[in-house]
Amino acid sequence: MSDFFSLGFGKTEAELDIPSLPVRGRMPEWLSGTLLRNGPGTFEVGGQHYRHWFDGLAMLHKFSFQNGNVSYANKFLRNRSYAEAKAQGRIAFSEFAADPCRGLFGRAMAVFRPDITDSAKVSIAQLAGQVMALAETPIQVAFDPQTLETAGVFQYEKNRVGQMTTVHPHLDESRREAYNVVTRYNAVSFYNIHSVSNTGKMQRIGSVPVTKPAYMHSFGMTQNYFILAEFPLVVNPIDLLLWLKPYIENFRWEPQRGTRIWLVHRGTGEVAAQYDTEAFFAFHHVNAFEQGDEVVLDIAAYEDASIIQSYYLDKIKDAKSELPFGNLRRYRLPLKAGKTRGIKVTYETISDACMELPHFDYANYNLRADYRYVYSISIDEKRRQGFYNQLVKVDIQTRETKTWTEENCYPGEPIFVPKPDRMTEDDGVILSVVLDAKRGTSFLLVLNATTFEEISRAEIPQPVLIGYHGMYLPEKENA
Repeated sequence: MSDFFSLGFGKTEAELDIPSLPVRGRMPEWLSGTLLRNGPGTFEVGGQHYRHWFDGLAMLHKFSFQNGNVSYANKFLRNRSYAEAKAQGRIAFSEFAADPCRGLFGRAMAVFRPDITDSAKVSIAQLAGQVMALAETPIQVAFDPQTLETAGVFQYEKNRVGQMTTVHPHLDESRREAYNVVTRYNAVSFYNIHSVSNTGKMQRIGSVPVTKPAYMHSFGMTQNYFILAEFPLVVNPIDLLLWLKPYIENFRWEPQRGTRIWLVHRGTGEVAAQYDTEAFFAFHHVNAFEQGDEVVLDIAAYEDASIIQSYYLDKIKDAKSELPFGNLRRYRLPLKAGKTRGIKVTYETISDACMELPHFDYANYNLRADYRYVYSISIDEKRRQGFYNQLVKVDIQTRETKTWTEENCYPGEPIFVPKPDRMTEDDGVILSVVLDAKRGTSFLLVLNATTFEEISRAEIPQPVLIGYHGMYLPEKENA
């Protein structure tokens, strides 16, 4: 486990640009496009170490496919966080669980000159006609998907922006718009829902006022509604103003509140309904759709928010530490319940498999009731100690689970890429960047998405740190 930790949570030795990676097996000839990945490029700056998996300086990775060849490049995102860290030789900006202010005076000054990170290392999305690296702060960083060069900064609402946003905006290709939720902390806080057109025009669609805002990493969307799951991991905005702790350590788990689910109408921006259910926590909504008189929400859920504590690096380094087990749940939200507030709902468990960083064919099956397959990283239920060491595929209809695993290998988020002439939903490949602790390097794994068996792998000559999210750009979108 110690080798895994130093390889996956250390620092990247070099920025590379390799025209052709060595391949074991045969890359599909039809695979033509670019896989982009985002995540931390180092957990060390000078003599300082970041404390949490969600901290670190952002690094982009690019795998380009053409005629069976795979090229690879990686590059640090050139932003203020990176520049100041290099110039000062220390952690210069507050992160998810890192606070560079040492002492009361420094923290007090941070209230008036907030040094909030622009290290956009969590996910990647197409926003305002550009490819963006996203962070949980509303400072998104555009970059060139071909060169990985940093292009500039995009902010919601400019000077009227809130303080935190989700890193999983939803896309509506028919309207050529993206949507996201930005939380504004104040005496009365708001979840503000925004649309962003392909030309960058921004509009606030609606707002939900709250007294204690919740930590929100993602949200759901159907044809007519936005879905905001308000887990009872909440913060008093005054605690954020005082800035006595790193950001996430100001939040408190209050299970007596239960979980509130807000349904906001996409057309009017008004709250259509509010549902109550037992306390749970999630990073990731999976999919949502309307079916008859119900909105159906699929989500990768935990019993509580202890998973955040499990991602502190000292916990990950401890081989005896156990990861909390989250799995795929389905909530049914009635649209005709006879009232619009306090509607009680329960859930069904779709799969007992541990699921994190879930992925499905979003481009073709988002909002659709007939979607069938979800892919994710996972960990053996009999061996919860350690870190995510397998990939799973869940069939929502049959509840069957397929698994890929290899000794001392730690896969990242699985990305589904469909065949151009596919006949079924899962006719394509799964792409995942895997850390190989045996060899001390990483490789890009290509699985047959139907059988979940390996087709090939492209070997990278250095380890890729354990990251989070990415996206695949077909060749026509990468031109």
